[in-house]
Amino acid sequence: MSEKSLLTNIKVLLGPSSFAELDRTPLERLGESGCEVIPNPFKRKLTKDELLELLSNGVTGLIAGLEPLDCEVLKKSQLRIISRCGSGMSNVDIETAKKLGIKVFSTPFGPTNAVAELTMASLLSLLRELPQVDRSMHIKKWEKRIGVELRGKNVAIIGFGRIGQRVGNLLLAFGSNVLAIDPAYNDTHKEIRKMELHEALKISDVVTLHSSDNTVLLGEKEFELMKDNVYILNAARGALIDENALIKYLDIGKVSAAWLDTFSQEPYSGALCDYPQVILTPHIGSYTRECRQVMEMESVENLLRGLRGE
Repeated sequence: MSEKSLLTNIKVLLGPSSFAELDRTPLERLGESGCEVIPNPFKRKLTKDELLELLSNGVTGLIAGLEPLDCEVLKKSQLRIISRCGSGMSNVDIETAKKLGIKVFSTPFGPTNAVAELTMASLLSLLRELPQVDRSMHIKKWEKRIGVELRGKNVAIIGFGRIGQRVGNLLLAFGSNVLAIDPAYNDTHKEIRKMELHEALKISDVVTLHSSDNTVLLGEKEFELMKDNVYILNAARGALIDENALIKYLDIGKVSAAWLDTFSQEPYSGALCDYPQVILTPHIGSYTRECRQVMEMESVENLLRGLRGE
């Protein structure tokens, strides 16, 4: 039996807000397969209620973004396949999916380089205060600011998986001292020091988050342990940082500057928008042309393979 005759009229929901905007090939591939494609009508991360409503009409396949795929959503749905367009799976209740016979796929390698490069770009921008001097120049103000270098700095990487390791390798090229905080990391690399979180925070000049966890890792207790004038970066999950604690330590100057690409509530419009020393980006870690093309096509092929029963 051909793929098209097998999959005709199978309903597939697109969770990501901007799926196939740069290259329509993944959408064309879905169309060729015979599937009925339901786009995300809100063009942002779906809420739980919105997701339940969209899944209620016989949807059996989902190209997933970061929408909440918890036990309730999965039990109320008719999903057979979840194909995550991305690497993290913290928004998917994997155990419930297994019990319900829902196959789950991801694209673990796609975002690695894109997120790592954005992390480095943001870190360098923080250290040299590029947003501030750029704003000054745009109002015709010639204002020089003294920055700091990465060479010789202690950089704690919380979560030393694929992305964390890529960031670590890039940092080594700048002459930084890389501290890996990840109980699952066991490789022996003579230039990378594995440490416990509380120990690393005491000596780190920079703390960058790349963990797949979804609970607070940097709260008031952790900020208290940190050195003065520390730099904080989060390219992983918004829930990893207690925002109120971050604001407190920005206000007293213990945190020199920060970059956030992920937020507990997205789109974000909170208090950090008023802090010029904080770089805010709208969850664009994987938003390179190369990364999106690879991830979106891989997520479609994973979905179709699952629907075909392979």
